[in-house]
Amino acid sequence: MSEGVGTFRVVPEEEQELRAQLERLTTKDHGPVFGPCSQLPRHTLQKAKDELNEREETREDVLLRGYVNFRLQYPELFDSLSLEAVRCTVEAGYPGVLSSRDKYGRVVMLFNIENWDSEEITFDEILQAYCFILEKLLENEETQINGFCIVENFKGFTMQQAAGLRASDLRKMVDMLQDSFPARFKAVHFIHQPWYFTTTYNMVKPFLKSKLLERVFVHGDDLSGFFQEIDEDILPADFGGTLPKYDGKAVAEQLFGPRPQADNTAF
Repeated sequence: MSEGVGTFRVVPEEEQELRAQLERLTTKDHGPVFGPCSQLPRHTLQKAKDELNEREETREDVLLRGYVNFRLQYPELFDSLSLEAVRCTVEAGYPGVLSSRDKYGRVVMLFNIENWDSEEITFDEILQAYCFILEKLLENEETQINGFCIVENFKGFTMQQAAGLRASDLRKMVDMLQDSFPARFKAVHFIHQPWYFTTTYNMVKPFLKSKLLERVFVHGDDLSGFFQEIDEDILPADFGGTLPKYDGKAVAEQLFGPRPQADNTAF
């Protein structure tokens, strides 16, 4: 008997155990980032019931509606898409994707602005790469439930880069993060930002709804709070972690497969 008196419900011991497990998860408690989800962890199913109030048959409908709306609103990100161009953008690390989920089961996406040249790789090309990666990774049901976390490293962000950012481009990025695109963005972390980053952030804030605004964290050079959320042992060295420097080519192979041998041969 699962129902108690009035509106109270007696929680089965198994469900209590799963909820307790959600409080002490580590990166090892989750499935792979790349490829389909062969079986959802039981604690992830419990999370879907508790936080999202979802049933499996409704989740795909919600995701599909957001996907269609975003494609209609920004056709330039999807029409005449060159997979080779997207691959080159991903290989350059714009954006990056960690091969391990964080302790909350989220996929961690990375962006290191220091070496970005907008004349070489445009803002739209970066958003195209984001969209392609999101579409691929959302094939995994665990990712649909646990969502994404974005880490933006603004070390080396120049005034010239700041001046080149247009409000319309930033609005497009925000629309990707909230409501329109079929993905749950659970946190956005900015690290090592210079003082004039405030000007760029103030351009973005009017577009942010309160729900997403509460999930934006600006850390500066003090990363103690950041490391409480994202473990150092899953982060590359260029994001303050203990792993080797981020390798975009390795991630591109996960998403696109290995390049043909001829592409890797010098003549």
